[in-house]
Amino acid sequence: MEFGEFLLSLLVIFFMIVFFMILFSILVDLFRSHDLSGWAKAGWVLVIVILPFLGMLIYLIARGQGMTERSFRRAEEQQNEFDRYVKNVAGSGSGGAAQEIAHAKQLLDSGAISQEEYDGIKRKALA
Repeated sequence: MEFGEFLLSLLVIFFMIVFFMILFSILVDLFRSHDLSGWAKAGWVLVIVILPFLGMLIYLIARGQGMTERSFRRAEEQQNEFDRYVKNVAGSGSGGAAQEIAHAKQLLDSGAISQEEYDGIKRKALA
């Protein structure tokens, strides 16, 4: 195998990978789309299977903008879910040093604990 044949093979492999990445992103978008009926989805799949390059090109032209919007919306929903999860996990348990010290101060003011106990709780929370 000569160097030119090797480079040509790499180029062909590169374009095959690009083709399959575009194909799978179109199929994922197609089946995640809620604005199409089942028959419309089946029609798009049929067009893409029969005429792959032309079908993908038509899909990207016809639904490319919506594809981008759906992708951004999905990413935003995932970020919101992650943020909610982090807040939930961070909010559970001790609640942080400030909340623990405030709770100890309330106990001190009510007379439930002594000043030494309050100082110990404060030291422990800040450590």
